[in-house]
Amino acid sequence: MKCDPNLYRAAPQSLAVKPRLIRHLFLPPLIIALMIGLGYIGFWLSEHYGIRHLGENGQRQLELHARAVESEISKYTYLPSLLELESSVSQLLADPTPEHRQTVNDYLEGLNRRSRSRAIYVMDTTGRVMATSNWRDFDSYLGEDLSFRAYFQNAVRGQPGRFYGIGSTNGEPGYYLAHGLEEHGKIIGVAVVKVRLEAMEERWQRARLEAFVSDENGIIILSSDPSRRLKSVLPLSDETKEKLARSLQYYWFPLNELQPLARETLSEGVEKLTFPANSELKSDDENISYLSQSRPLSDTPWNFTLLTPLQDLRREAINQGILVAVAFALVAFLLIAWNERRKVIATRLAAREALQEANNQLERRITERTVDLRASNERLKGQIRERRHAEETLRRAQDELVQAGKLAAIGQMSTSIAHELNQPLAALRTLSGNTVRFLERGQLDVASTNLKTINELIDRMGRITASLRSFARRGDDKGQACLGKAADAALQLLGSRVENTPLRLHRDFEDVQLQIDQTRLEQILVNLIGNALDAMQAQPLPQLWLEGERVDDKYRLRVRDNGHGIDAETRKHLFEPFFTTKPGEQGLGLGLTLSASLAAATGGQLGVEHPASGGTAFVLSLPLVSPTPAEPI
Repeated sequence: MKCDPNLYRAAPQSLAVKPRLIRHLFLPPLIIALMIGLGYIGFWLSEHYGIRHLGENGQRQLELHARAVESEISKYTYLPSLLELESSVSQLLADPTPEHRQTVNDYLEGLNRRSRSRAIYVMDTTGRVMATSNWRDFDSYLGEDLSFRAYFQNAVRGQPGRFYGIGSTNGEPGYYLAHGLEEHGKIIGVAVVKVRLEAMEERWQRARLEAFVSDENGIIILSSDPSRRLKSVLPLSDETKEKLARSLQYYWFPLNELQPLARETLSEGVEKLTFPANSELKSDDENISYLSQSRPLSDTPWNFTLLTPLQDLRREAINQGILVAVAFALVAFLLIAWNERRKVIATRLAAREALQEANNQLERRITERTVDLRASNERLKGQIRERRHAEETLRRAQDELVQAGKLAAIGQMSTSIAHELNQPLAALRTLSGNTVRFLERGQLDVASTNLKTINELIDRMGRITASLRSFARRGDDKGQACLGKAADAALQLLGSRVENTPLRLHRDFEDVQLQIDQTRLEQILVNLIGNALDAMQAQPLPQLWLEGERVDDKYRLRVRDNGHGIDAETRKHLFEPFFTTKPGEQGLGLGLTLSASLAAATGGQLGVEHPASGGTAFVLSLPLVSPTPAEPI
């Protein structure tokens, strides 16, 4: 369908604005009001007819379950009068000897077992229990005075005793049926049968039925919901409450009133009740509404009440109301959409032109932005090249500094190294001269021993020069080092200093593989062990500890001494380049700085600790190559 946009432009401005304004202001509230009204009408009709249907079904359920209660009660009515036929009962009441009491106890126990009642007992005319079926139990009724019970008072006067109450002995509820035992037209005692009716409550609960039975006082004595039991469905005056308390019919229960939040009478015996939500039911609603239907029970002053929940009915009625409202809203929406479609077609062409213009502007801006980004990219590439060149220059300077540190360390050790080499050279000179004389004399055994000693001295000089060559060699940024081998090499380089002092060395670390070049690790250990030896020069019993432990994926080597320690002021500048506390000819102040730099280059670190026991401990932490544990050294 095509629409000519000129039709909307032809109307005068004043005539076109007013209808649109009226339509926008009054049409939405009108539609909402109609939706609410129609939805409420649909809800009310659905609820009204739903309650009528529930009432018809509930009436059939009410009659069925009420007759079941009547049948349960009536089947025990004959039992009390049956005892009138038992001669042993009359003999007990006439002559209450232990033999007669035991005979009746056994008889009542068997009768109670066959009838499946709770208890059967016989009282004399004073209300004293003479014999009972539960004579074996610790809470037996035998010997109790129950003359205050209403069922006894009615039965001793010759009237049927029907009574629901809670036992004063064990607090157990039950239904009591009493009958006066006559002999020659005179009442000589009372027979009582106690029946438990809780089985009906269990059947109601299994059937998910909500119902209760209220007695002549309006007290709920049976209920599918335990929270409603022993509550009053009728208001009780203070006098009535006091009377019931004295009779102990309901023991000491408070008999609170089951007061609904709302009550609406629909017809005779039919009400609509609203109660607060029970937390045990875990209901999402604040209140729960029921359809209450009641009828009296035959041969008793009791009433049976059936409660049918209205939650499902109300939800269905709400759904019906919502459905009506949504249907109306859908129709209104279709009508409005059909009306608005004509406007949309007229404005679509203008929107398309505006979109094309906006697209052109966006393309121009993208082109300009692309040029700016390309220029920024070129500048960034130039900065990256400059940074890489600076990093390469810095790396070369660092390598030169490391090599200078090595050469400085070699220079510091030159005196010790010369001493190490002079000793075997002097021994070689002496042994070689002696060997010639021994050969001339023909003492070949002594000459052979001297030659072996000369070989050992030459091997020792070779190890010293090999260690110097390895230490002076340039290291690599990447590599793997053996901690045990590096420690042995460092101690060998410092061998003359170690031998000239009474040093006690403690080694407690694993021979692990670390991610660092071997020569760099040796240089770090030479610096740390050399500093420890310098710190312990004045110590009469110097001790050096090399202790290691694994921490996650790194290995921590602790080089600890018992020297003079480091004062607080020196600690601030410990890792600064060219800072040293040694005389100028003994150190340049680069050892710790280079060691920390070499450790950081491999992802590790070098730190210092100051033990409370004295001395200094440098902690070297380096990443492990393999997590496989090795044997401790």
